[in-house]
Amino acid sequence: MTDLAPFADLPSRSTVDLPAGLRERAAALDAADPLARCRELFAPSEGLVAYLDGNSLGRPLTVTRERLASFVDGPWAARLIRSWDEGWMDAPTELGDTLGRVALGAAAGQTVVADSTTVLLYKLARAAIDARPGRSVIVADTENFPTDRFVLQGIAAERGLELRWITPDAEAGVTPEDVAAAVGQDTALVLLSHVAYKSGYIADLPAITRLVHDAGALVLWDLCHSAGAVPLNLDADGVDIAVGCTYKYLNGGPGSPAFAYLAAGLQDEVRQPVQGWMGAADPFAMGADYEPATGIRQLISGTPPVIGMLPMRDMLALVEEVGMPAVREKSLALTGFAMAVADEHLAGVRVASPRDPERRGSHIMLDHPDFKRVVAEAWARGVVPDFRPPQGLRVGLSPLSTSFTEVAEGLWVIRDLLG
Repeated sequence: MTDLAPFADLPSRSTVDLPAGLRERAAALDAADPLARCRELFAPSEGLVAYLDGNSLGRPLTVTRERLASFVDGPWAARLIRSWDEGWMDAPTELGDTLGRVALGAAAGQTVVADSTTVLLYKLARAAIDARPGRSVIVADTENFPTDRFVLQGIAAERGLELRWITPDAEAGVTPEDVAAAVGQDTALVLLSHVAYKSGYIADLPAITRLVHDAGALVLWDLCHSAGAVPLNLDADGVDIAVGCTYKYLNGGPGSPAFAYLAAGLQDEVRQPVQGWMGAADPFAMGADYEPATGIRQLISGTPPVIGMLPMRDMLALVEEVGMPAVREKSLALTGFAMAVADEHLAGVRVASPRDPERRGSHIMLDHPDFKRVVAEAWARGVVPDFRPPQGLRVGLSPLSTSFTEVAEGLWVIRDLLG
């Protein structure tokens, strides 16, 4: 079991000349943090002062280094192709069940790990539209991540459908009222992000899902910025379909496979369009015609990305141990602290994220006209946030690998660079 002892016995670190009051405040929060010891489990990054981009790419766990090496020498080298019969074939659904249990609020048999987010968005959006024949409208919002919008634009063009756009308040996000005004009897699919990738706003998933169902449509939720950081209850909330990545708060590494959730009640109704041999009822029959597998396995198309699933296993084990409620509590404390530091010390900077913690994910957006320059210079000084046009600095706080002192030091460097 991971040692989750209090932070007090860890060695102190001081790389930025913080004012005494701010340093003491951050240190007190670190000392009281029940998850502080988790930070020791992540591989060190030489020259790093503050990593404020965990919502783009999570840091690797040290134990993953040994897992990757032992995989090469063990199931790959020692067992070779026999490993497909000894676990690899079932890895997408087995790991999907773990993910569903630990982070999604999903019972077994409804989650699969495969492909990229873009590919899964396409497959599930197409399948959902086909499951609502005679309906010609897709509803989405203009503030969603480009991939989501681009995928829908392509589907609408190839199928001759109408894209109906919601234009939400960029800082408030899509509300139930926005959705109610956009959906109707002609709506086939609504695609929204649970946590907005810019502002961090958490959409009212249960209320919006009910509204979409009342219109007879299906809803596809993008969980990229919530899975592993915000507790989810997909089954209880009646979610139809969801897609998310694993390289952010699930720390799967660059290019790690995405995941898809398809509610059990829809699995006989929905048929995904990318018909590959691994999604067939009998992959090794090598038959003339495609017959889809039953259940969640039908969403698989090609050979499972077995190596890409390895790091994620370690992070899911850690998240399951500490529990999503504790992860969420730490996340809210970190984002609240970051907003307070910005309010108090970053002159001319506007917080462009929800103040209400119930509506805030695990990142915040700060707004200033000089942030494009500042982010580039911050990287050179070992402080790593990211920039989002036109003038946003996004502070992404991965709860298990980030300290309050790290947040204070990173934002203090931003303050210095602003002049």
